[in-house]
Amino acid sequence: MNILYRDQKKYEEYAYVLDYLEHGRPGAPRTPHSSSGVIQMVGESYFTLLEASPKIDAEYNPRDRIFVGKGDRGLVSHIIGRVTYSELTNSARAELPGVVEIIVRASEPFFVNFFNTSQSVTPRMHSLELIPGIGKRLMFQILDLREKAPFTSFRDIEERVNLKDPAAQLAKRVLEELSQEEKYLLFTRPSADHVYQQ
Repeated sequence: MNILYRDQKKYEEYAYVLDYLEHGRPGAPRTPHSSSGVIQMVGESYFTLLEASPKIDAEYNPRDRIFVGKGDRGLVSHIIGRVTYSELTNSARAELPGVVEIIVRASEPFFVNFFNTSQSVTPRMHSLELIPGIGKRLMFQILDLREKAPFTSFRDIEERVNLKDPAAQLAKRVLEELSQEEKYLLFTRPSADHVYQQ
């Protein structure tokens, strides 16, 4: 598995709520941390799927952005660990596409830079081709255009390249990486079956 465009050593600072399970996740091992409920979240930097234990009397709504980094977490008692896509609740899976797109749009400079700096992953495949809607012809067009002038925004990409709504296409790629086994990871971490310690 190849991780291409994300530094894999840093932890999430913020995450978005996908679902709040007041009595914990069905089928999950009961721990002192999970007995008081579980919040399922997706991190905003690396799209890490996480579970955390809530603070007493705190309220959680889907798409709330909360601090999960090191230090004083006002709305999270403890990070329980990483989870896989298959361990998300149906409600969390339903929220995930919208939340991922919110994150992509909020991280526009990073993703525009991907269009400006992305490289080949093999002698026959460019990382741009891993984005839905981009085939060989469009990939060559993007490479040609970025040589003339770097892209400056999603709108600039859409206007100069025949790619409708680049942010939505990037969000689709993130979802593919989260929900199925992908050989090349552009924006996410490998699926985790181990504890996420933070």
